[in-house]
Amino acid sequence: MSDTSKKPAAEGVLGDGRLPSSAMRSYALLTPELKQLYMNFYKATYGKSKLDLKTKEFIAIAASLVSGCKGCLEGHLKKAKREGATSDEIAELIAIVLGVNAATIVDRSDIANYHLGGLFERPEGE
Repeated sequence: MSDTSKKPAAEGVLGDGRLPSSAMRSYALLTPELKQLYMNFYKATYGKSKLDLKTKEFIAIAASLVSGCKGCLEGHLKKAKREGATSDEIAELIAIVLGVNAATIVDRSDIANYHLGGLFERPEGE
């Protein structure tokens, strides 16, 4: 039985209802003052520092993946490419993000089980 409550996506709208990042007006809900504060902060993070720009883009890609920011991810992938990032480097970065997030799931489940008094124990021999 099909779900008739779901409307087909309008032209230019993604299946989950979002606009593609290229069609969306960023910062639309911020006041000009708040937008300027944010932009100043963002620009400061890309100013002179101990980290080179490619490294900063790798960090931004990892943060974008973890936070789920599609527009951020697309923008930082493009910037990383401009800074000389290779496909192999991006693949390694993604593998690291996957590994850390997998460890996060193990950690959270261990903590939950501990707080439940060891509700689920490992079978003997494992």
